[in-house]
Amino acid sequence: MIVCIAEKPSVARDIADVLGAKTKKDGYIEGNGYQVTWTFGHLCGLLEPHEYAPEWKAWALSHLPMIPTRFGIKVMDNGGVKKQFHIIESLVRNADEVINCGDAGQEGELIQRWVLQKAGCTCSVKRLWISSLTEEAIRDGFSKLKSQDEFQHLYEAGLSRAIGDWLLGMNATRLYTLKYGKNKQVLSIGRVQTPTLALIVSRQLEIENFKPEAYWELKTTYRDTVFSSSKGRFSSMDEGTEFLNTVQNADFEVTDMSTKKGVESAPRLFDLTSLQVECNKKFGFSADETLKTIQTLYEKKITTYPRVDTTFLTEDIYPKIPEILKGLKDYELLTEPLLANKLPKTKKVFDNTKVTDHHAIIPTGIHPTALTDYERRVFDLVALRFIANFYPECKISTTTVLGEVDKVEFKVNGKQILDAGWRVVFSKVKTNGDEPDENDEEKTLPLFVKGECGPHQPSLTEKWTTPPKLYTEATLLRAMETAGKFVDDEELRDALKENGIGRPSTRAAIIEMLFKRNYMRKERKNLIATPTGIELIQQIQEELLKSAELTGRWEKKLRQVERGEYQAKDFIDELKALVTQIVFNVKRDNRLLGSIQKEKLSAIEGSKCPKCGRGIILKGKTAYGCSDWKNGCDYRIPFQ
Repeated sequence: MIVCIAEKPSVARDIADVLGAKTKKDGYIEGNGYQVTWTFGHLCGLLEPHEYAPEWKAWALSHLPMIPTRFGIKVMDNGGVKKQFHIIESLVRNADEVINCGDAGQEGELIQRWVLQKAGCTCSVKRLWISSLTEEAIRDGFSKLKSQDEFQHLYEAGLSRAIGDWLLGMNATRLYTLKYGKNKQVLSIGRVQTPTLALIVSRQLEIENFKPEAYWELKTTYRDTVFSSSKGRFSSMDEGTEFLNTVQNADFEVTDMSTKKGVESAPRLFDLTSLQVECNKKFGFSADETLKTIQTLYEKKITTYPRVDTTFLTEDIYPKIPEILKGLKDYELLTEPLLANKLPKTKKVFDNTKVTDHHAIIPTGIHPTALTDYERRVFDLVALRFIANFYPECKISTTTVLGEVDKVEFKVNGKQILDAGWRVVFSKVKTNGDEPDENDEEKTLPLFVKGECGPHQPSLTEKWTTPPKLYTEATLLRAMETAGKFVDDEELRDALKENGIGRPSTRAAIIEMLFKRNYMRKERKNLIATPTGIELIQQIQEELLKSAELTGRWEKKLRQVERGEYQAKDFIDELKALVTQIVFNVKRDNRLLGSIQKEKLSAIEGSKCPKCGRGIILKGKTAYGCSDWKNGCDYRIPFQ
């Protein structure tokens, strides 16, 4: 009997249908020589600290660092989980072969491997690796099953990530809570969570400490066109006024014109992060809402695998493109012109070197029905972006006009669209809630002639420098993707992805965790660090714990582990050494508590003692303590 283990019941049903397994049993489906069962979430996980050493159950600085000699796994303590695990265990132990049909990614590989290890699997294991759940994709995947050994590095990367998160999270959270989190306030520290929070706090403090400075801009209007002084900004009003007076009484003369023709490519296909960014900008969807929605579309077989970090397709997808376009029946007005001709095959779309596990998110060609409003909006974005990439490039003309008034130079730029190309896709079909993109606005200039002169209207305007903007989920996702570096260029962003913090599939969960732990809140689209979040980051002196760039280097090493270019053992050994050093440094720290913690302690002065109920809390030289200490109450909260 061949046992197939899927990632969840719905996927198991799809696989069973394709394999011809029709008989439903308790926890699996059987037939045609197959038993198709499933996991749901994490059936197994790493042991808790006290399961390695009983004394680690108590939170105490003397027990840190907690570094197990060997990490172990357990079945999660949940009745439903244990029941399903025992079903899988029974099937696996009697199987002739097991096919791992788990989620085709790092986390999915880890979940399945742990289950198989805990279940005592001894037979051969094959791997199903697919990018969509259509019947065709499943059949094709089963005809090309791979050996589990081919995914060993992927598993080692997932295992290293889990162990690294355990080492840093368990030790640093206890360390900072015991050292600084008085009144039983848990200070949660995480390998990705903390540097992400640090980005938000740093931006917020930068805004709060920002001091606006005045500057002046000299412009002039000639033939209803606003020209800007080539001098740029003036730092003083006197300097600006001097130039204004110079140009007041002379005519404006056009001194030069240049026109360059160029092309603009369609926006790249979506990876998960760019889809989350777009949905947040256009619809205000959270990263988590977008992930859940695109995951549902994937499970409905309407779009391909979503947890990807590439915007490219492999070349073997090219022959399938016409059928996919034909399946987009709601977009026939846009697809018919494409299907009438041979489709282009460019490196901007098809590049095997830019794809590892899965290609970009695209439609499968299955006609969507009964979609929710969220699903329809997200699918529209994916479908339109896909269609646009097979349209011609947009042809543009960029014109620069130079002018002069009494030797003071002015300049204006304008852009004209000569052939809309892919832009017609977005002009003909508008997505619900779509907002105009200010970058799409064109400024077409009048026809100027070199040497022409005429009257103009100069003006000097006072302006003030502005602080950077607060993060939104869209800009935070981009910052996480590029380890805090801010770039608009897609190719440069691709290069920085290697050092991004977190993975595309986990960033939404990190953001949600920061909300749940009250480290940040949302005002409209803006992300605001709470006093608790600010205090936590200010309390952490270890730069490694809160640096997006340094955390990005760990992420790069995990990617290298996945490719077999770096040893998992070396990564874990580095983290063990790091955790040991951090514990040593924090234990030596004798800084006073932060201001917010002091305020909390001040607030309890004069209140009834929570331990004995008799005395009141008084402030001493080094601590707050119970006034009834003579009768034996030793309640005391040191503030140093």
